Amino acid sequence: MPRTPASDQDEQTPSAPKNPNTAATSGWPRVPAQQLPHPPPPGPSARPIPERASESESESPYDPAAPADALTHPYPDAPADPYPGARIGVSALSLRYQVVAALAVAVVAVGALVHLGMVFLHVAPSNTVTKQHGKAIDEWIYPEFEQNWKLFAPNPLQQNIEVQVRADVRSADGSTRTTGWYDLSAEDGAAIDGNLLPSHTEQNELRRAWDFLTATHDNANRPIGLRGTLAETYLRRIVVLRLGRDDAAGKGGAVQRVQIRSRTTNVPPPEWSDEQVSTTPQYRLLPWWKVPADEATGGVR
Repeated sequence: MPRTPASDQDEQTPSAPKNPNTAATSGWPRVPAQQLPHPPPPGPSARPIPERASESESESPYDPAAPADALTHPYPDAPADPYPGARIGVSALSLRYQVVAALAVAVVAVGALVHLGMVFLHVAPSNTVTKQHGKAIDEWIYPEFEQNWKLFAPNPLQQNIEVQVRADVRSADGSTRTTGWYDLSAEDGAAIDGNLLPSHTEQNELRRAWDFLTATHDNANRPIGLRGTLAETYLRRIVVLRLGRDDAAGKGGAVQRVQIRSRTTNVPPPEWSDEQVSTTPQYRLLPWWKVPADEATGGVR
């Protein structure tokens, strides 16, 4: 039988041994039994911990597999401007529109400065400019920009106003008498002086009642409208309660009429001032007011 190349190749290629002991007969080298791998012992297998790369190796940007261009430029460049040389904002406008925009900004700025100046002159105290151009300032402010406050108090209060009261009382034996003047403002001041937490009633009740009365009465002490009558009733009840607290009528007595007055004195100027003011007290005396029976006996609180 003729021999083919395939059959020659089969004869030259030895087959792998099925058993190590048969390696000598099959042409493979014999491996001693003590060099054969043994099965691992029971229990968790110990695997070697890979060594940590040095800091210089981990931080090195060099990568042998990276292309040469990436090593030369490790960070990608920013995308190119699609419209190189393009202008933005006002500079993008033509010269004619730039001039128009500049004029508009200038007009707005001048208008804002004029308005701020007018408002400042309106709220500022009277001065040479406001006296000379007061009408123009008022025409600018009113009615759209009306301001009901002043930057500085043009005429701050430099007076001490004391509210005092006296009464006609009927005693328990039926006789009548007129008491002396009770300084109610001084009583409130004594209660406030040295008090870390003074009462709002002691600070404001009497003062606001007197301001309410003077605002609703004319110079002849006549009430103006219904608010004037209400102011009289309010102030009368306050002073009657104060007289009851001071026991002005005495035991078994009753208040029949009250009369209120104000004593106004100017605050003396400091020693370094050349200002001259009168320190003579000015009085405003109100008429006698009859006290209703329910108020006289303390029924109104």
